Amino acid sequence: MKSNLSSLLCLPLLAVASTPALAQQAADSATAGEIVVTAQKRSESLHSVPVAVSVLSGAALAAAARPSIESATQLVPALNFQKSGTTLNQTIYLRGVGTATFSIAGEPSVSTVVDGVVYARSGEAFSDLVDIAQMEVLRGPQGTLFGKNASAGVINITSQMPKNEFSGSIEANYFEGNEWRVKGALNVPLGKDLAARFTGFASGYDGNIRNLATQSMVNGYDHVGGRAQFLYNPGTGVKIYVAADYHRNNDNCCADIIATGALTGAGAPSSSLAFNVLPTPQGAKTRFINQNLVTSTKEDGWGVSGQADIDIGTHTLTSITAYREWNNTEIRDGDWLDRAYVGFNQLHDTGPQKSNTFSQELRLTSPAGNRLSYVLGAYYSRAYSERIFTRNDEVCTATATAPTGVLIPCGSANANASTFPSATADFGSTFNNVALFGQATFKLADHVRLVGGLRYTHDKLDVFHIRRTTLAGPGINGNFDQGVYDTGVSNGVPFRTGTSKDNLSGKAVLQADLSRDVMAYASYARGYKGPAYNIFFNLTPSGTNVIAPETSDAFEVGLKNTLLGGKLTVNLAGFYAKYHNFQANNPDLVAGVVVTRFTNAGEVSTKGVEADMSWRLGPDTTLSGGLAYTDAHVVNFYAAPGAAATSIIQPGTPLAYAPKWKGSLSLDHRVRTDGWADLVFGASGNFQSSQLSLFTPNDVQRQFGTIPAYGLVNIQAGLVSPTDKWRIVAQVRNLFDQAYAAAIINGGPGGSYRYQIPRDAMRYFGISARYNF
Repeated sequence: MKSNLSSLLCLPLLAVASTPALAQQAADSATAGEIVVTAQKRSESLHSVPVAVSVLSGAALAAAARPSIESATQLVPALNFQKSGTTLNQTIYLRGVGTATFSIAGEPSVSTVVDGVVYARSGEAFSDLVDIAQMEVLRGPQGTLFGKNASAGVINITSQMPKNEFSGSIEANYFEGNEWRVKGALNVPLGKDLAARFTGFASGYDGNIRNLATQSMVNGYDHVGGRAQFLYNPGTGVKIYVAADYHRNNDNCCADIIATGALTGAGAPSSSLAFNVLPTPQGAKTRFINQNLVTSTKEDGWGVSGQADIDIGTHTLTSITAYREWNNTEIRDGDWLDRAYVGFNQLHDTGPQKSNTFSQELRLTSPAGNRLSYVLGAYYSRAYSERIFTRNDEVCTATATAPTGVLIPCGSANANASTFPSATADFGSTFNNVALFGQATFKLADHVRLVGGLRYTHDKLDVFHIRRTTLAGPGINGNFDQGVYDTGVSNGVPFRTGTSKDNLSGKAVLQADLSRDVMAYASYARGYKGPAYNIFFNLTPSGTNVIAPETSDAFEVGLKNTLLGGKLTVNLAGFYAKYHNFQANNPDLVAGVVVTRFTNAGEVSTKGVEADMSWRLGPDTTLSGGLAYTDAHVVNFYAAPGAAATSIIQPGTPLAYAPKWKGSLSLDHRVRTDGWADLVFGASGNFQSSQLSLFTPNDVQRQFGTIPAYGLVNIQAGLVSPTDKWRIVAQVRNLFDQAYAAAIINGGPGGSYRYQIPRDAMRYFGISARYNF
């Protein structure tokens, strides 16, 4: 279908997909409307892949609120996102399963892969996705081919590839609230067999929350970055792809909004002097804070990778080598007030983290279509992270003559001299992973196939931690080091420990073509995520235990249907998975501050059904959408080591960020005028039922920590040249001005609750323009 707006508004399964690196020819030879994916480490039609996969085009991501995984959650019903103060602490969920942790020694449950390179830390995946060909969202355990941190699924992202022609594009976007984005891409032929593509982007946003303390807007960003790619294809059975990228982010995001008044532990209205200086809470409609330090993230990252595809007879040997660095500094206001007061201590955190990852993958792929086809591979990675985290407090008490019942600022005449407790912790982790894997497809008959795969994994995890403080204060334990761990007496030697684990996981699938247009499959997969430790600022001896690997048993049945001569595709999947030794955060109180403890939380399960649909009603009209029902809940919960029995979350409690119902729908239309410009129109909507944000044993906290159901509607209209040379599109996002929270957290002043308010939680207007040459 020849429509720019179709791409802008497409939802799962609405994309004529480009393939990832070195698979461009497969896409070029695909039939019109066919979607090509690499969900099984080779280029295949989506219709033939026995995995639940949603596919988003790069244009769909570019047209979203921000080209990112966070925005993709509005387009893929099975995908959810936990927004947090900084990118270090944000989490991706698939089918209600994800790993939320503050630990430097825990890994995600949903793996992010970009051009064949695995991102070791989930925070690395939250930067802008620019010049993307497509995103594949694979649900359920995908560790057989994609590795250990894919126990809940994979987000497989591929970039636009260099073309051997001089061409490019320029695009600019502006949105209400002074949000802007510009990007450009340039293809340059460097010879008969060598092509390059250069991409650059910059973006900025003032923010959607006003800080009364500084009289400025917050929750904004300032991003810049670029990528250079080179593709050498002499046509002699050798293809070489090299890429380098860099980005720098400076975000004053994301401030916690104090969205409720003071509350008792039983949830009854209470009083707190802090609300004398806090903005009036209005739930999800709150748009003000009063903080002298704004939670923010300063981040930069870069990487280089090289991929070689070499034909060896009828087989292809693939090598992918990559090195990445990711540096992230978290700055956090932990008291949410404009200064320190008597009874309200100031708490400010700064935590720079440096990370690097080296990875090497070797893969041998047999020809497709034979009675037996297979992929064999080996993988190695080393991921190192170190964080130096400092907590600075200010504490004061009232003088003997100070009045009562009033808020007394530290440093005033009615306050005794302030003390300034401070502590710094230096901690880190090294993950070493070696794996051997293989997957084979055997044709039992012309229309029946058996797919089987195994992965052997060896994990080795080493961690260290040392904390120094001269004075105890709010949110600060004393010293921690090897001496404290061994005898209780500090000796200045970092605490060190480690663990290793071997695992064998895999999958089995029975697949059958019921007709030329209908494919059915049933699968079993054994998922695995490696061991972990809860290594964070306030580590104590009781929290140094190893966290056992998380495993899962997952079952899935599906139907992939291509109907009405290819005009209608309807893909259905039913699933059930049980996770053992589920790695999750448990709420905990450490040094008077509400934190979460990373532990083996027990057993959880997720089950449900999903549907994706795309229907070309006419040559220029498309209806598409998706729907998911998910029941993810606790089966059997374990108390954290040393925790009270009251910390056990009861069986049947829903998992966080797992709405029972979530769906999306899009309609777009193009009017061909036979003039200088065509008209394009579109509307899209998404909705979700209520979801738990606070995963806690406390009934009251779960009640206040539940995000109510909401729905969003976006509309677009614009002009497009008949040859798609240029386009200008205006849009309104959140047409009905629906306010909602992306996350709810407890522990605010006076027992209040803190909300994260995303960009799309209010109506705003925008315009985009693109020129192709």
